[in-house]
Amino acid sequence: MQVSLWRTECLKSRPSPVLPALFLLAAVLVSVWADGRDYYDLLGVSREATTREIRRAFKQLALTMHPDKNPGDPSAHEKFLQVNRAYEVLKDEDLRKKYDKYGEKGLDEQQQGGRYESWNFYRYDFGIYDDDLEIITLDSGDFEAAVNSGEIWFINFYFPRCSHCHDLAPTWREFAKEMDGVIRIGAVNCGDNNHLCRRMGISSYPSLLVYRRPERFNGERSEDNLVRFAMQFITTSVTQLWQGGFLLLTHRSHSSPSLHRNVSTNQRSARSCSASHGVCCVCVQDGLVKVGWVDCTSEQHLCDSFQVRLRLRPDPPGSWINSLDSKEIHSQVINHLPDLELKLAHHRWLISFTFGDRTSSNEYKKLQAFLRSDHIQVGRVDCVADAPLCESLYIHKRCVAVFKGLGIHDFEIHHGKDVLYNIVGFARDSVRAHVTTLRPENFPSDRKEPWLVDFFAPWCPPCRALLPELRKASIQLAGQMKFGTLDCTIHHGLCSTYNIQAYPTTVIFNGSSIHEYEGHHSADGILEFIQDLINPSVTVLDPSSFKEKVKGRADGQVWAVDFYAPWCGPCQALLPEWRRMARLLSGQISVGSVDCQRFQSFCQNQGVRAYPEIRLYSGSARQSYNGWHRDAHSLRAWALSSLPRASVDLTPDTFRSLVLSGKDHWVLDFYAPWCGPCQHFAPEFEVLARILKGEVRAGKVDCQAHHQTCQSAGITAYPTVRFYPYQGKKRVRTHTHKHTHTRMWSVKRWTQT
Repeated sequence: MQVSLWRTECLKSRPSPVLPALFLLAAVLVSVWADGRDYYDLLGVSREATTREIRRAFKQLALTMHPDKNPGDPSAHEKFLQVNRAYEVLKDEDLRKKYDKYGEKGLDEQQQGGRYESWNFYRYDFGIYDDDLEIITLDSGDFEAAVNSGEIWFINFYFPRCSHCHDLAPTWREFAKEMDGVIRIGAVNCGDNNHLCRRMGISSYPSLLVYRRPERFNGERSEDNLVRFAMQFITTSVTQLWQGGFLLLTHRSHSSPSLHRNVSTNQRSARSCSASHGVCCVCVQDGLVKVGWVDCTSEQHLCDSFQVRLRLRPDPPGSWINSLDSKEIHSQVINHLPDLELKLAHHRWLISFTFGDRTSSNEYKKLQAFLRSDHIQVGRVDCVADAPLCESLYIHKRCVAVFKGLGIHDFEIHHGKDVLYNIVGFARDSVRAHVTTLRPENFPSDRKEPWLVDFFAPWCPPCRALLPELRKASIQLAGQMKFGTLDCTIHHGLCSTYNIQAYPTTVIFNGSSIHEYEGHHSADGILEFIQDLINPSVTVLDPSSFKEKVKGRADGQVWAVDFYAPWCGPCQALLPEWRRMARLLSGQISVGSVDCQRFQSFCQNQGVRAYPEIRLYSGSARQSYNGWHRDAHSLRAWALSSLPRASVDLTPDTFRSLVLSGKDHWVLDFYAPWCGPCQHFAPEFEVLARILKGEVRAGKVDCQAHHQTCQSAGITAYPTVRFYPYQGKKRVRTHTHKHTHTRMWSVKRWTQT
């Protein structure tokens, strides 16, 4: 087992150390073997490969290339490190985007693929359910959409090294085949999705939970027990019919859709019906069915009428199902449901675009039941029959799109998994969001209003993960900014115009300004980035403005400057924290940044040797940040510590003469040097002192050195902030604030009351 290596800096120059001869030989072997091959080539997958395809390709290589299987090959370890490195990068959405955009240069700070498992792990434990069509592997990106889709899900939370999980696997596969079409059967690998499993309260493996409401299965893990438990959540019933009841039912089936239930939940019911000593009747209307049965021993007249009607009429109202197999019954019933129709109007529509092939339309027929409460109509367009419409929308292959009721050109295409639960979640989110599919005709080239445009490729996993976050952000910024997506696999020329090299690339067009988003792929990150564009907190510096604003100022203004390279991973991670820190320091310290890829010689002249290089400039003095933590609050505390003191240290004598007997308002911080909360509060108190300067004087009292003074003032905890206002000839009252868990701004507000 190898140890993972992590870099925290992106080095600009790397001096060549003297290495042992064997290490050099191994490095040469690896470089020769991997020369000219990128990570996709190493795994034998296309750049459009899904995460599942990448995982399966890696597993195949692991079983043949692993050093355990090649003990006679001295380079096997190094070769497998390269393959493992490729897998670790491409399976991670963020690393994959960095690699696509910057190559290996953008990954230098990340783990170097130095850790891998034994051969037995890849043979027996890796991707347990990857090859099972009936079991849907869920991860953090699609779990919420699945369990909130309205379908019933039975999910197996497992851990790859759990022996009980492996014991259950054959039973879970057979159970999934048995329940196919009745409920959704899923699996979550808690080794790969640790945060998701913790959030779901999973503490043991395997854990089997049914969702709509999460309910845990605690019985013996046999197939029959699993089936009985799952069937408790199927609310559909099989109705026993009699002569008058049948006539009433068939009449209502043509007039009242509310009587019927979704066919996807009726496979079990249909099986029970067909297995009874009677006749199974399925009444079809609007994509929903009602299942009933007739006991021919007590309702012989009704059963006879079926036979007579069947013989006398060429087109009987019902169709006979000559099978007791539940899946065959399910398939025949679905085939008898009415096909999807499109009636273009100003309504919400979920449209299935096909090209003469209706093989997938049966599954889509179920969508009407799930989307009825959302007032979304469901239809289908055959692009062979209606080619001009599809061409005008740049739809060249089978897909699903949501039209939001604002005209035919305001739509969004679904790029997630082509399964029912994912489409339902997409439709519900899309009609509420304000994201539209762009093409040359409606691309915001004139930029009369601000636009966020996401340049993406449908095969790209980070792109698909970003799309729902864009929808969330569009709701928050409705009326302030427009959101659109551009498929670069279709509109190559338009993407080339804007030099799009990796996906997703998210760009803000604001008048003549173009800004590329480099933050986290989340709605909060996007909103924060846009807020910073509207009111920038970080000044972009070039050599000229650096000399003028940072080096050439004589007014004592302090500057914090980040020297970075766009391809550098730690720089990208620092970027949102740097902006957040700048907002926290607003009005106290100026914050800037220098792009050292653009101004390479300038950064060299400034002595910048690694990225990011964080420096503080105060007059002619300069200091670099060497702290471990690069979050906004740690950086802010470091920057504030460089400012001159705005508060004064008080002794017992100055406390009596200046505070108790003086004629100024005072705010005091009573502290102890050993007190951790006091140390955290110290820079906050200095900010308060600078804000109140000229109105209220600020002082600090060391209660370890001046114990009697603090005791006489009634101080019982540290830190304690006390306000001493002066009114007339004497102090009329005092106010105490114990600040252990309170922010500076609340103290400021308190002193001003």
